[in-house]
Amino acid sequence: MPSSPDVLDETGPSPSSAAAPAAALPPATLGGDQKRSIEQFALLAFIVVPFIALLAAVPLAWGWGVSWLDIGLLVAMYFIGCHGITIGFHRYFTHGSFKAKRPLRIALAVMGSLAVEGPLVRWVADHRKHHRFSDAEGDPHSPWRFGESLPALMKGLWWAHIAWMFDEEQTPQQKYAPDLIKDPAIRGISRHFLTFTIVSLAIPPLVGGLVTMSWWGAATAFFWGSLVRVALLHHVTWSINSICHAVGKRPFKSRDRSGNVWWLAVLSCGESWHNLHHADPTSARHGVMRGQIDSSARLIRWFEKLGWAYDVRWPDADRIASRRTPVPADPA
Repeated sequence: MPSSPDVLDETGPSPSSAAAPAAALPPATLGGDQKRSIEQFALLAFIVVPFIALLAAVPLAWGWGVSWLDIGLLVAMYFIGCHGITIGFHRYFTHGSFKAKRPLRIALAVMGSLAVEGPLVRWVADHRKHHRFSDAEGDPHSPWRFGESLPALMKGLWWAHIAWMFDEEQTPQQKYAPDLIKDPAIRGISRHFLTFTIVSLAIPPLVGGLVTMSWWGAATAFFWGSLVRVALLHHVTWSINSICHAVGKRPFKSRDRSGNVWWLAVLSCGESWHNLHHADPTSARHGVMRGQIDSSARLIRWFEKLGWAYDVRWPDADRIASRRTPVPADPA
């Protein structure tokens, strides 16, 4: 991949300018700069087990059905975690697309942690580094890492989707997320990621068991509301790293290969309008064109009207127009 410029404008908090000497910061959060073998094993388990459940979902549903309670738990837990990632981890904590009152800040950190996508501080550090070197040398998960031939791209898509997470060397958190490490509450939530994982997996079977007053109700709720839900959300989120950097329309200017993939829009809560995001990273809305569904932006708007969010960076017509890809003129 080509080398990347050292500075990326308008991505949100700047890792280089915000970084403080390591000695001045509190100890690293859970999931530090070096991934241990036990962490890699746990990561493998959290990927493989829900994925097997996802593969088994269709034949099992065909065989003995699925209750409306199971579906309700799956959908509710899915979109709580998804919006925790898209609004919280991504648009708020990573890019500073808006400012949040303290209760909303904590709520978004907890919601994102329920998605079971890793500790908050590590997630943010990885994503800030991704934007600084997007699709260039230094990007943690570019699908173009190994070249542009079809075999290289296939290998790169696997890397961008899953394999990069097993890399032993991790993004330095004190360099890329010093603002979050300095916040005791956020640091604590990040350190207790495993606790939130247990809570996230336990809520559906607890609700299912209490509503049906049966162990079977708890078991099916765990299968659909915990395992299938986590697997589906994982692969939708990872598809933003892989698919949305390999294919899709690019109506806006960006220095990478980010594209808009419409069929992921609803499940990704608006994140798959990825080309605009890389053209204007701090924008609170990613789906800026007519018909582009962006549920995350809608919720941010509601938070703003309630007074929970403020200084929201909404795109205006001039800002959008300035980022459009020029249309080649017709030959005379």
